[in-house]
Amino acid sequence: MEPDLSKYRLEGDNSMYRLPSGLVAPVVTRRGLEDPGTADSGGAVRVSGVSIQHTPARRLWFGKVSNEPGYRSVSHHHGEAETGGYVLSGRARIYFGEEFADYLDMEEGDWVFVPPFMPHVECNLSRTKPLVWMTTRTPENIVVNLPDVADADLRDWTDR
Repeated sequence: MEPDLSKYRLEGDNSMYRLPSGLVAPVVTRRGLEDPGTADSGGAVRVSGVSIQHTPARRLWFGKVSNEPGYRSVSHHHGEAETGGYVLSGRARIYFGEEFADYLDMEEGDWVFVPPFMPHVECNLSRTKPLVWMTTRTPENIVVNLPDVADADLRDWTDR
């Protein structure tokens, strides 16, 4: 049975995404050509594969975030951006809530949604292995660093 393609009509104007050739087409960012010039939260290495920096995207940031063993970010939020994350490898922890008293742990294959304006601290639970995330934000990679919190003030961090 043939699929019913009639429901997939082009609606709206996508001409703003035209390439210099005039063609509206997918844009591929090749491995090694990601844009490293993105905001960070104290040592996280963020590279964008899809962003305003090097594609026609205007309302999306999609990239890879790497954290060295034992890394933890400074406290921060992502402004108006909705953030989605996927743990590619490693074990992660996100502190949040009043004085960062709450946390959630994640491992490879877990997904997370971080609401706009939510202060948090991202951590690599391993002292020996890197943590790698895929992250997407709308509208852009907004990072607002906040006054930091001491390691000793993060419940269960120093004795992990």
